Amino acid sequence: MDDKIVLTGIKPTGMPHIGNYLGAFKPSIDLSQNHKTFMFIADLHALNAVHDAKVVKQHSYEAAAFMIAMGVNLENTALFRQSDVNEIYQLTEFLMNVTPKGLMNRAHSYKAMVEKNTEAGIDIDSGVNMGLYTYPILMAADILLYNSDLVPVGKDQKQHVEFARDIAGYFNNIYGETFKMPEPVIGEDCGIIPGLDGRKMSKSYDNTIPLLCPSNELKKKIMRIITDSKTPEEPKNPDESTIFQIYKLFANNDEVAALRKRFLDGGLGYGTAKTILFEKIDSVLSAPRKEYERLMANPAEIDKILEHGAEQAKRVAAKTITKIKKKMLGI
Repeated sequence: MDDKIVLTGIKPTGMPHIGNYLGAFKPSIDLSQNHKTFMFIADLHALNAVHDAKVVKQHSYEAAAFMIAMGVNLENTALFRQSDVNEIYQLTEFLMNVTPKGLMNRAHSYKAMVEKNTEAGIDIDSGVNMGLYTYPILMAADILLYNSDLVPVGKDQKQHVEFARDIAGYFNNIYGETFKMPEPVIGEDCGIIPGLDGRKMSKSYDNTIPLLCPSNELKKKIMRIITDSKTPEEPKNPDESTIFQIYKLFANNDEVAALRKRFLDGGLGYGTAKTILFEKIDSVLSAPRKEYERLMANPAEIDKILEHGAEQAKRVAAKTITKIKKKMLGI
């Protein structure tokens, strides 16, 4: 097993879609096969937007079941709830005292809220709580607490790792060499994964395909993919087709080549192409879906895995906090 330590977080906000999975979760699962991995369910991160404890708890179970079903290596991985490791609260507070406010002003999530409020002509900080504003500090604490070397993230989350490096640098400059400089790991470039309407797949556009949704729901989603008005007889450009672009993510090279030829030759209707896409995704995800459903029906099994993971995480976190307290408080 490689001696590099991997850290990844899964925000419990419902079933991940295909774009989420390929952008961040698949790289984490792949790395867990050969690296010591700390994988946390980011329930504290959810609190700045979700204020219903039952929803947070349910989504946390879903996130854990999803990662297990998709093949994370539990022999190498400490899978745990973020909130179960008390040291995360301590390190976040310590890092608050070395982090410049200006850094937080540049965070993408905060800037997006400011821009939205400015366009609406209201106070720029309307709707901004301190959980959202200091989100990058909590994220930095997550990364630094476990001496992480590698942090798999989607391209849009790379800033969190950059901020963690900045904050680690501020701390090291004041208190001496303490924290490693973690590196982001960006998933294989699959390009922009299109959603049902052809735009980038995003929950904000309501155009996603949830990864492990029931088979009948998956079929309904795929049949909603927007296409042009070409008849079945007409040749079609596969590179302009949402159906084909998604198919490539699940099929092997021979299957991709065969479907490309059918698009280019003509004689393939969009209804048939959608059915081909559905059958491919459904076959690939059938086993993970069954395992996900089994786990969700047995929450006690998930609890046991999360408790075991938290015990492993706490042992490492406690050593980090002991070191930080000595440097910052002299005790």
